[in-house]
Amino acid sequence: DALRASGLAAACVNSTMSPNERKAVAGQISAGELKLLYIAPERLMQAKTLAFLKNVNLSLIAIDEAHCISSWGHDFRPEYRGLRVLKEKFPQVGVHAYTATATEQVRGDIAEQLGLQQPEVLVGSFDRPNLVYSVQRANNRFRQICDVIERHPQQSGIVYCISRKEVDKTAAALSQLGHRAAPYHAGLTDEERHAHQDAFIREDIDVIVATVAFGMGIDKSNVRYVVHAGMPKSLEHYQQESGRAGRDGLEAECRLLFSGGDFLTWSRMLDGGAARDGAQQALEAMSAYCNGVTCRHRAIVSHFGQMLPTDNCGACDVCLGELDLVDDPLIVAQKILSCVARLQERFGADYTTKVLAGSSEKRILDAGHNQLSTYGLLQDESAKTIRDWLEQLVGQKFLRKEGEYQTLALTDAGRALLRGEGSPRLLRPSEQATRKAAGYDAASWEGVDRDLFESLRQLRKARADALEVPAYVIFSDATLRDLARRR
Repeated sequence: DALRASGLAAACVNSTMSPNERKAVAGQISAGELKLLYIAPERLMQAKTLAFLKNVNLSLIAIDEAHCISSWGHDFRPEYRGLRVLKEKFPQVGVHAYTATATEQVRGDIAEQLGLQQPEVLVGSFDRPNLVYSVQRANNRFRQICDVIERHPQQSGIVYCISRKEVDKTAAALSQLGHRAAPYHAGLTDEERHAHQDAFIREDIDVIVATVAFGMGIDKSNVRYVVHAGMPKSLEHYQQESGRAGRDGLEAECRLLFSGGDFLTWSRMLDGGAARDGAQQALEAMSAYCNGVTCRHRAIVSHFGQMLPTDNCGACDVCLGELDLVDDPLIVAQKILSCVARLQERFGADYTTKVLAGSSEKRILDAGHNQLSTYGLLQDESAKTIRDWLEQLVGQKFLRKEGEYQTLALTDAGRALLRGEGSPRLLRPSEQATRKAAGYDAASWEGVDRDLFESLRQLRKARADALEVPAYVIFSDATLRDLARRR
């Protein structure tokens, strides 16, 4: 749609089209009228499609979302493996594979699976410096979601949830509060999904609440925030989903809410087979990111094998000082690890937290754990803070979770830390978090006439509706702000 609006001869073939519509596209191809054809791998691999394309002046094959080819990729789809026959069927045609989220291992696997001989591998920067990343432990998720939406009134945003049920519940609750929101997931009919996606692109609604089913092919440039209401299942997924924000280059907020339960939810949903090991590793890397205490931008780019050129990105909760470092992290960590050891590594994080907080819960008293030397060692801290520290120590590999019940156990690094060998970093939430994040956003609005910007936004929507194209095809938010700044 966007290409055609720009005057380029493009078409797609998919299952929603009638036989006559598909026939019309085939006629355009045969007549040499089309420059670009979009098609799914499943349809491309059909014998009749390949035979048809054999008689066409085919100049290039571009495979998007190429990470789906690799079993080490975050979205492995077996039907993508069939694309290997393209080099055999069209030996003189260049085959290009594109993805925004491939580690070095996945890049190598893509080339091998496609049968590419000595391919040129071009890797751009994985960093998106205009995205402001922050991670919060979930504590009243819906209120936390609303906090982000209310910071961006009447602006476009995406809220990702793990389950369809959560999508429906969240979208309905947001609508009741007066937010223009709609759900999107695979359980809706094709017509409902298309209607909600089009409404979001046309800016008839501001918020799309979705599972990971939403987003492929969405190039809406003025998404101002992406909220993950649960932990994604990999850093690749997070890079792709959060990367739908701020494509116009202006600042955008990426807030990730997570809990220990998210990890268990994804673990139960993992498929068996060859891809399971890769998926489990990806899940553990994502969990480590959530519990990490280093710059979020640096953590993401290093996962993809790159280095961040600066010590302070100025665009994440760690570097903006939204989180405060604990003054004596070694002592605090030793108290926590010692408690895990005293509990003989037989209990989970919630129970361990209660012992450290000095809870008088019946099961703790019945087990005699109120007699332990570590009982109540952190009674001056809130249970939420202690629980966060436990997860941070897991993320830093001083503790690990084992078995079906996720009992805590000391790692070798954890035992060394008890002897004073090692340097953990522990964070506690800062009271100034929201103020600092808001200050980052304010800088990009400097000199902009907000009323004029809003008027231009309404004019853009009217023009887009009249032409039946997405608003961002007319002008980006960056252009509107610049107009409203220069007037």
